[in-house]
Amino acid sequence: MSADTRLGELGVGGLGEVDEPAFSGLVERYRRELHVHCYRMLGSFEDAEDTVQETFLRAWRRRETFEGRSTFRAWLYRIATNACLDLLAKCRPEPATGGEVLWLQPYPDRLLDELPAGDEDEPETVAVARETIELAYLVAVQHLAPRPRAVLILRDVLGWPAKDVAELLGDSVNSVNSALQRARAGMREHLPAERQDWTGGEEDAGTRELVRRFTDASVATDIDGLAALLRDDVRCSMPPTPGLHVGRDTVVNDWVEDGFEGMKGLRAVQTSVNRQPAVAFYQWREQEGAYLPLTIDVLRVTGGAITEIFTFHDDRFPRLGLPERLPADGTQ
Repeated sequence: MSADTRLGELGVGGLGEVDEPAFSGLVERYRRELHVHCYRMLGSFEDAEDTVQETFLRAWRRRETFEGRSTFRAWLYRIATNACLDLLAKCRPEPATGGEVLWLQPYPDRLLDELPAGDEDEPETVAVARETIELAYLVAVQHLAPRPRAVLILRDVLGWPAKDVAELLGDSVNSVNSALQRARAGMREHLPAERQDWTGGEEDAGTRELVRRFTDASVATDIDGLAALLRDDVRCSMPPTPGLHVGRDTVVNDWVEDGFEGMKGLRAVQTSVNRQPAVAFYQWREQEGAYLPLTIDVLRVTGGAITEIFTFHDDRFPRLGLPERLPADGTQ
């Protein structure tokens, strides 16, 4: 049953007569997809969470303005998009010198699984959904100016008609089409060259085997074994820590200089983040008598090799639903 159907069943022409509990029930069904929308706009899980709360607050305050000319869902997306644009107008962070997005945060697949299926059973639609939530896409989007960014997401991700986007942004259709062309050009500039060969699905046996080898080599701190899994032009970053390392030798030398080769007492948990394979690492802490969170590597795999590694700090573990510790016997 759609939210709009439920509005009709309440016997009201608009939202003015709906009480707060009923209104909350209407908007809550859209929380996850609105959160993902704001996440694409902002690149930060936490900023997206705050913006969704702001969206619901604005929607409640402006409920009497909903006249049913658009769907209830489109009305919420309009409010959410403008809330994102307002936030970016106040404080728009800029990518670092190397192009890395320091405010980038991962999004757990377990929460992406909450998105409504709708008509997304078609393979092409599912692929688009995956490709527009992977980290490389998020990084490229964050290089766009806010309004072209909004146009790109509304048109190419959500599939809104140009006239609806123009109405939302208060622009002409020509302006929206022009902004979309600029945004697409910007995405081509910042997306990986092999973007059409994107792979991130767990169903790929070759990817699973590569991740297993990466996990084993990492736990063993086998530098040579890890190097063999990396493509020549591999990229490695660690938001929010500045620094983008490009090229197998550069990445490996950085690991060696950081003392990874001599690191002891590692264990790993394989997971998935942003519809990409990921490995969470834990290190033994004698005082705690357990393995505690260290870092999580999110991998982009192309053509049987690792082409990008996003490493996130241990503060991301709770959001990703990862164990707070692993006991000495290795059970979770």
